[in-house]
Amino acid sequence: MEYEIKEEGRFKYIETQSGEEKLLLLHGLFGALSNFEGIIEHFSGKCNVIVPILPIFDLPIRKVSVTGLVDYVIDFVDYKQYDKVNVLGNSLGGHIALLYALARPEKVNSIILTGSSGLFESAMGTSFPKRGDYEFIKKKTQATFYDPEVASKELVDEVFDIVNDRNKAIRVIATAKSAVRHNLGDKLHQVKAPTLLVWGKEDQITPAFVGEKFHELIENSKLVILDECGHAPMMEHPELFNQHLESFLEELAAKEVS
Repeated sequence: MEYEIKEEGRFKYIETQSGEEKLLLLHGLFGALSNFEGIIEHFSGKCNVIVPILPIFDLPIRKVSVTGLVDYVIDFVDYKQYDKVNVLGNSLGGHIALLYALARPEKVNSIILTGSSGLFESAMGTSFPKRGDYEFIKKKTQATFYDPEVASKELVDEVFDIVNDRNKAIRVIATAKSAVRHNLGDKLHQVKAPTLLVWGKEDQITPAFVGEKFHELIENSKLVILDECGHAPMMEHPELFNQHLESFLEELAAKEVS
């Protein structure tokens, strides 16, 4: 399904404009709109689903950091004049979602984290492999999932293109290092918004124990661990992921009414 990417000033985003409830999706370092296809398709008739394209490769080099991306999200939500959002983040996007919720708690209705960084992550390390090593990138991308077949050629090509673009590769490394520096272990007790944690049991990047630790440190949280699932549950088990997300949002709505 194709969605129009809107451009307004320095913001690029898609927005379904359907429904009162706002579902803001934040992608990870190697994320793309394709990562969220299942969510967008399922919820586009029920919520206003919004996906800002995070400027990982466009920020001034001095601002390339997790906090630079959080500032972008703050500015985007303010620009769009959204009241409260349900903010969902995968991997680095989860990290950004948490920092946004800490910075702007009054703007957050709920938080949904899946394979989030912020406590512990094991990714590509601090350097990239030799440029042009497609098979290495393919294996690394496949390792994101329990089922390597989920890593489509299109997805592998996207990651390969980033790795082979020196400017993009430098920014990815700088952002990843920044994420490691911004460990949230001592701040998560401040998160008050209802939080849904959806983790893959076989996640190799942010292992299941990371989801358990988030659950322990975020007071108002619920943890769901999916079997035969890696780092991107919304891609690997979209129907199951959407069921849990829909139940969570419905429970929140019911509490607000009562």
